Amino acid sequence: MKRLRRSLPVVVACLVLTVALAGQAPPAASSAPPDIDAWVARAMKTFDVPGIGLGIVKDGTVVLAKGYGVRKLGSPEPVDGETLFGIASNTKVFTAVALGLLVEAGKVEWDAPVVRYLPAFQLWDPYVTRELSVRDLLVHRSGLGLGAGDLLWWPPSTYNRAEIAHRLRFIKPATSFRSAYAYDNVLYLVAGQLIEAVSGQSWEDFVTARILKKAGMTGSNVLHSAAAAGGNVAAPHARVDGTVRPIAPFVSDNTNPAGGINSSAEDMARWMHVLLAGGVLPDGSRLFSERTLRQVTSIVTPLSPTTNPPPELAPLRNNFAGYALGLNVRDYYVSRVMMLPDAKLGVAVLTNQESGEAFDSIAYHVVDHYLGAPATDWIEGFRAASARNEAQMAEAEKKAASARDAASTLERYAAAYEDAWYGDIAITLEQGRLVMRFSRTPSLVGDLEHWQYDTFVVRWRDRELRADAFVTFALNPDGSIDQAKMRAVSASTDFSFDFQDLLLIPKRPRV
Repeated sequence: MKRLRRSLPVVVACLVLTVALAGQAPPAASSAPPDIDAWVARAMKTFDVPGIGLGIVKDGTVVLAKGYGVRKLGSPEPVDGETLFGIASNTKVFTAVALGLLVEAGKVEWDAPVVRYLPAFQLWDPYVTRELSVRDLLVHRSGLGLGAGDLLWWPPSTYNRAEIAHRLRFIKPATSFRSAYAYDNVLYLVAGQLIEAVSGQSWEDFVTARILKKAGMTGSNVLHSAAAAGGNVAAPHARVDGTVRPIAPFVSDNTNPAGGINSSAEDMARWMHVLLAGGVLPDGSRLFSERTLRQVTSIVTPLSPTTNPPPELAPLRNNFAGYALGLNVRDYYVSRVMMLPDAKLGVAVLTNQESGEAFDSIAYHVVDHYLGAPATDWIEGFRAASARNEAQMAEAEKKAASARDAASTLERYAAAYEDAWYGDIAITLEQGRLVMRFSRTPSLVGDLEHWQYDTFVVRWRDRELRADAFVTFALNPDGSIDQAKMRAVSASTDFSFDFQDLLLIPKRPRV
């Protein structure tokens, strides 16, 4: 889930397989960068991160697995090597490996249609329903738009997994089948349902027994909700109204197959060790075959390489990129849990604050050390690029506000609405103010503030959401509401708030 929910105590993106650049001579020693502690401390201070877990594997050895800072602001409990963080979309490669194990057992075929195993599965287009393969569930090329359907589970809704999977048939595609990349989470939920249908075990039980326990990741768990269980767990933090503070953990387990695993620096080091060893466990037995590893790490969906990064981050330029099964594959620095098989190197950075700049600047610094690359001040580079981006977004929002026209009435907008894939949404007039409520998502309750003409801004009462949205109404000739559309106010809103996919139609009285 690329990104990052207010409630996930870690900010990590997809696992990334990288290929070391030719011509660089890595140092002979396998020791960690000598300045690593000072570098992490500087990154934490620069990007306001309370706690970090860091794991480094090199040449088959765990070089470092330790914690920095505190689990929660205002509390003294330190982060250590066993502190659990939500690993977010790094979970996706576990789901891919789980399917690979079922392929090894002859129970699943990568290129067989999903409907062979889940006959009730259906998408908008009957052709796509018939042709979508098990592999297609994992590679973000189904035709669904970016984050499509995420509002069915994020913020936590009252839908269950079966209901979410059922409602995917009502979401119109954004592109044709297999023609474009658009990151999604909901098809990983379907992959979890497929694993359960074929194995007779829930995704949670299968991954725990067949992967975590065998890999020695005994401190890890597979439930989003476990982040609220207490113990040695990092609390989630985020910048809310300009201040970094603890926020509520995400407790819905609907999308565990897409991002539900909680793990530590020590356990992630064990996982990277297995992956870098080609599936071989420390005792010499195999967790999965070389063939499964090749399937999981081979590019399926091509991506555009980063050819023009911000000037402060020029080394991020790469020559090729693609998405395999649950992970990205690129030729140079890429993400937050990185593996460079040619260099026998793995790096995992776990944080408890939504700062991609923090974990990127640490991961890239470690990779520089082992590749013998020219020194780059990644902390300053990310700080400068982030500051410029924030200033540009603030200016865009300021221009939009200055251009609006402020006249309107309220009563006509109050009605019961429905969307084909989400369901019911109500707008009511209460004490002279319009209030919007999403029927199946308790936290999506907000006050509508008039913006201009027939457009309002819904300000969610739960300010931790950081996802205020425009609501624009279209009128019939008689002045009644024909429909309403939504989109996020800020470009920084997480893509899982896929408001733009909603089409709100007033509910008509049944005859």
